[in-house]
Amino acid sequence: MAVKPILPPAMLGILGGGQLGRMFAVAAKTMGYRVTVLDPDAKAPAADFADVHIARPYNDPDALAELVRTCKAITTEFENVNAESMRWLAGQGVPVSPSGDCVAIAQDRVAEKTFIRNAGLATAPFLPVQTAADLEGDLSDYLPGILKTARLGYDGKGQVRVKTVEEARAALSDLKHQPCVLEKMMPLVAEVSVIVTRTRAGEVTSFPPAENEHAGGILDVSIVPARIGAGITERARSMAMQLAEALDYVGVLAVEFFILDGDELVINEMAPRPHNSGHYTLDATLTSQFEQQVRAMCGLYPGKTDLLKPVVMVNLLGDTWGANGAEPNWDVLLTAPNTKLHLYGKTEARSGRKMGHFNVLADSADAALEQAQAIKDMLG
Repeated sequence: MAVKPILPPAMLGILGGGQLGRMFAVAAKTMGYRVTVLDPDAKAPAADFADVHIARPYNDPDALAELVRTCKAITTEFENVNAESMRWLAGQGVPVSPSGDCVAIAQDRVAEKTFIRNAGLATAPFLPVQTAADLEGDLSDYLPGILKTARLGYDGKGQVRVKTVEEARAALSDLKHQPCVLEKMMPLVAEVSVIVTRTRAGEVTSFPPAENEHAGGILDVSIVPARIGAGITERARSMAMQLAEALDYVGVLAVEFFILDGDELVINEMAPRPHNSGHYTLDATLTSQFEQQVRAMCGLYPGKTDLLKPVVMVNLLGDTWGANGAEPNWDVLLTAPNTKLHLYGKTEARSGRKMGHFNVLADSADAALEQAQAIKDMLG
């Protein structure tokens, strides 16, 4: 299918003005596009680089109408944006990627896991929990497990580990009886993620998988190339692209995997946007995930995803800042010639808040990881 490309200096719209929107805006502006950000936060990080910042709610009719009037294509930086707004925008004839339907699936863990399973891809055993009655009977297929809210959970929020039926019921009460999913805990060997780009013409590419380590439910470190075998690397990339095809997806899609004993691979979840674990692409691949986002929404062929150098990405949380907001010891990072610092322009450092990240490029992943950990220890 031939798609007429959208070329600079066209205006591109993005729903959401956080750090992902900020990095999207930098990529788009570098390529010669103009950018409109819709985000109700007057201090949205992406606003620093946007041509226009509409500081209104995501479902504000006037704000949406302005996007239709001024933008040649629209995307999003997070999945908890209003999916109906995205559907409405697409109905006005503006290319919207990903689609509101894809975002709606990703917003609900039950819908997401059901779609993945129906696409012929493996997930951990899961049980939809709408009411306490769903936790009656034999739950041995799902315990020990994690009870997760079906909607709005991220970075470990809205999740409770449970070993027994009684603990599951107590957790549901603690989560105020919101719709949930009970997912069986699996014997993890490693966690990896794959970032896929798919265009309207059906062109699909993927970045090298990242091996991810978490702390407190938040991504801490991504290691690329992942320290896994070539066979499982190719299977992860193939499964991620198969999911993008099943969704008829347009844009950048992140797919997170659990690697189990025996090199079994199951999909944990997906994110319909660039992803924290793909930030290594800003410095270590021929094309970044944010340039891919621009390319996909504008009908351009995806850029090449070759890894230029082994790399480790480290998240910088607000905990790295001093109690009085004192800046970390940037000298230890910025004087290292093989490191790259990316700060997100957030004015308040809070515990657990993502304030930035840094990438360390080296001759091997192990060397990059050793240096990254040493720098992290000295920053605080």
